[in-house]
Amino acid sequence: MARRTLPALTALVTSATLLLSACGGGGSDSSDEIEGAGQGNSTPSPSKSGAKAPDVDRPEIKLPKSFNLPFEGWTSSEPDKQAVLDDGKEHLRAGYAAIIAKDPDASSLAFYDTTAGLSQDQRWIKTYTDKDLTVIGKLPVFDPKVTLMGEKKSKASLTYCTDESKAYSKERTSGKTEGNPAGTAPEVFYTLTLHKNAEGVWQTVSTYSKRGGCSR
Repeated sequence: MARRTLPALTALVTSATLLLSACGGGGSDSSDEIEGAGQGNSTPSPSKSGAKAPDVDRPEIKLPKSFNLPFEGWTSSEPDKQAVLDDGKEHLRAGYAAIIAKDPDASSLAFYDTTAGLSQDQRWIKTYTDKDLTVIGKLPVFDPKVTLMGEKKSKASLTYCTDESKAYSKERTSGKTEGNPAGTAPEVFYTLTLHKNAEGVWQTVSTYSKRGGCSR
C-alpha cells in the first residue's frame, strides 16, 4: 500500500504488489521512480519567497471514516517549510481521495501537481480504479523532512514514511479485502520533488518510493 504504493491495496491489483505502490516495489529492498516524473514543460513559475499564500483558494478534500490517514509530526517552526508540509499533506490526501472516489481526473489532485506530477499520479490511481479497487484501513504518515533549494527557495524536497501494516485494498463489488503479502516490510520511504508556482502553491513534480528504510 505504499503511497503510490499502499502495499496491501496493490496486492489485489497485481496479486503480489502493494496497494499504493504504483511507485513502490513489492520487496523491502525494491524501489522505482515513477515514469515521466520531472518530464515535460510543467515546471511552474516560482513565486516570491514566503510561507503559504493565504489568499489562494485551495480545494476542500474529504476522506471517509473507512480510511484513516493520520499525519504524525507534520509541523515546522519555519514558515517556508511548513508551507511545503501543508501542501505535501494535501497532495497525498488528494491522491487517496481520488482513488476512493474512483476519479483519476479529480481537480483537487491537479491543483497540487505539475503536469508531469499529475500524469504520474493518474497512472498510480488507475492501478486501483481500473481494477475497481478502493482503499480502507489506517495509513500513518510520519517522519517528514523538508529541504528547500534554489536561490529563491522555490524548489523543495520532501521525504516521509508510511506504515501500511493496517491499510488494505478492497474490491468494490465483492467487498474482498487484502493486505500486503506475508513477509513484506510494512514501511515505505518516499521522496517528493516540488516547485512553488506563481500563486505560492507547492506542487509535486515527481515521487520516488522505496520499501523499508523507515523506523518509528
